[in-house]
Amino acid sequence: MQGTTMEDNSEIPGLVLELSDLEVALFLCLAVHEHCRIDTTDANIHDVAKELALMCTNTFGLTYSILDCSSATSLDDFCAELLPPETPRSSNVRPSRSRMTTESSGTISSFQDFRNLKGLFRSNTSEHKQEVVNVVIAKNFNHVNDNLQREALELMHSKQLTTQAGVLEAPTTFIFLPLIVRDTEQDQPLNLHLNDHIFISHFHDTTDGYVYLEDTNDWLSDGQMSASSVIHKPDTQLKKRHPSIDRTLLDKLHQLSKSVSVGADITRYQQDIVVFLRLSRAVSGGISTRSNLYFKLFSTLLAVLHGIDFLTPSIVALAAKKVFRHRITVAKPEEDRSLQYGSDLVAVSQVLEYANPDSILDGVLALEAPL
Repeated sequence: MQGTTMEDNSEIPGLVLELSDLEVALFLCLAVHEHCRIDTTDANIHDVAKELALMCTNTFGLTYSILDCSSATSLDDFCAELLPPETPRSSNVRPSRSRMTTESSGTISSFQDFRNLKGLFRSNTSEHKQEVVNVVIAKNFNHVNDNLQREALELMHSKQLTTQAGVLEAPTTFIFLPLIVRDTEQDQPLNLHLNDHIFISHFHDTTDGYVYLEDTNDWLSDGQMSASSVIHKPDTQLKKRHPSIDRTLLDKLHQLSKSVSVGADITRYQQDIVVFLRLSRAVSGGISTRSNLYFKLFSTLLAVLHGIDFLTPSIVALAAKKVFRHRITVAKPEEDRSLQYGSDLVAVSQVLEYANPDSILDGVLALEAPL
């Protein structure tokens, strides 16, 4: 892919017009080997999981696994479901020595401490290695315990997960998709470190449709049946009506994004968005250095999709919504810094009453964009 220029970008914008929003989200994340959070409603979560599974198989030619997660999901369940269907599941059902030590020693202060502790015991594990699926679709993953979310982060970050029976390895093309019900009243956030390693988030509503499920015999769930019951039509039938994307095209998208030019005024606009989010009284956290880097990378990817080799304010604003939305933690009134200087708690509560990630982003993006 060396030497690729924006003049080579002729097929990508046209291809994107044939893709659904979910496919575009996967396309962008797979191109840069990053992970994506998918939000939806409670009524749609099973259908969205099936739609994602069909996209993985037919659009991208990747293996997948759908995990039905809950507070009762164990580490054994998680590890077993990561393997392809034809792989024996019995050899990865016991936690490693490092994991047992972690769970018995209390809370670990940081993700790095967790990785260091696991590393002490890697030499005691079997050399047996098994490769997991390309795409993990984890329904309601925010409901699992914090230790399990840390294990998922270990797999996302290092592409390996150590068990007593051996090592689970992620393939070169690997993406983790937490599929979460968006409910502002009963929101259960993901682990802070895991959430920060998720590239973008995307919300799929009922009105957005299901391009693959509409082509299958079991179009949509009957009484929200398990996603494992989906009936696949032969791949040849589906591929006649849907585009196919291989690793070569994914790499081309990534390479072209490196050629996107960013003017000084656009760089200043990106910096202003980050600063305004960090200074907002409604935001208590989430605008990390990693998210800022993701913001810039995702902006260049969007430019390629639009067939241009430069950034515009509208593309930057769209990128901000996708990168920062799931990272914003809304501040509690009692945490407002102005209370230290005599502000009234009731007045602050009224100011923050209607604050949510979407309204916060809309307010920040209302600042004047460069011409």
